[in-house]
Amino acid sequence: MTTTSARTTHPDTSAPRVTGRQPSEQAIDAAIDSASRLLRLPTMRDRYAEIAEAAGREQLSYRAFLAELLLAECDDRNARRAVRRVHEAGFPRTKTLDDFDFNANTAINPATINTLAGCGWISKGQSLCLIGDSGTGKSHLLIGLGTAAAHQGHRVRYVLAAKLVNELVEANDERQLSRTIARYGRVDLLCIDELGYMELDRRGAELLFQVLTEREEQNAVAIASNDSFSGWTKTFTDPRLCAAIVDRLTFGGNIIETGTSSYRLAHARAQRSGGAKTDRHPGARSG
Repeated sequence: MTTTSARTTHPDTSAPRVTGRQPSEQAIDAAIDSASRLLRLPTMRDRYAEIAEAAGREQLSYRAFLAELLLAECDDRNARRAVRRVHEAGFPRTKTLDDFDFNANTAINPATINTLAGCGWISKGQSLCLIGDSGTGKSHLLIGLGTAAAHQGHRVRYVLAAKLVNELVEANDERQLSRTIARYGRVDLLCIDELGYMELDRRGAELLFQVLTEREEQNAVAIASNDSFSGWTKTFTDPRLCAAIVDRLTFGGNIIETGTSSYRLAHARAQRSGGAKTDRHPGARSG
C-alpha cells in the first residue's frame, strides 16, 4: 500500500521580483506597491513616485532619496499615532490651545500655558488644578493641554468626575475595583473635568481618593473645578478626606485660577444688545 503525505501549501506573500538590469516602469511600480503593502508602509507606497521625482530634480543621491522616503513614512506614522491617542483619550469635543483666546480672559497667563504645553510636568508626574467659575475656559484648557500631551506621545484619558466615581462604585460592586483603578493608573495624564459640580458621598470620595493615591508622584493628573479648594467641603463632605484629596492635588503641583468673569455670559449679553459677534472664545462651552 502506497501512502502519500499531505503537503500544506501557503499563499505566496512575497513581492514580485524585478529581474534584468533595467526593468520596466510597470514592473518597478508593481514591485514597490506589493513590497510596501507586505511591509505595511502606506506612505512609502503612496508617495514614492512624488519623492523620487523631487529627488531627481534636486539630484539627490540614492541614500538621500532613501532617507527622504523613510522619514516621510516615520512622520506620517507619528501623525497617525497622535490622532489615535487623541481619539483614545475620550475628549468630548475638539479643543486646542491654538483656539484659546487669551485676550478674552486676561486672568490666564499665556506664558504659563505655553510652558505647561511642553508637558514637562507630565513627565514628572505632577498635578494641575484649573480653578474658576463656569464659562472661564477651564474645560478648553484641560482638553487643549490633554490634546497637546497626546500629540507628544503621552497616553491621556479624559473623564467627568461624576462618571469616574460612578464607574468606580460599579467596579467595586462587581469586584473589579483593582482592575479599574489600575487601568486609570496606567495613563500618563488623567484629566478629570467638572469636579465640584455635585456632592459625593463618603464611599465615592474614598474611591476617587484611591485613584489619586495610585497616581501620586508617578503619573500626572489634571482637574478642572468651578469651586475653590476651600469650597470642596461641599463636594467631599468628610473634612479629613477633603483635606487629603486637596493635599494630593496641590503638593508640588500647578494651580491656575481662571477667574470669575464668564466669557459665555458676556458673549450672550453682547449678542442680545447687538454687540459685535465673535466665534473665538476661551473654550468655555462646558466649564
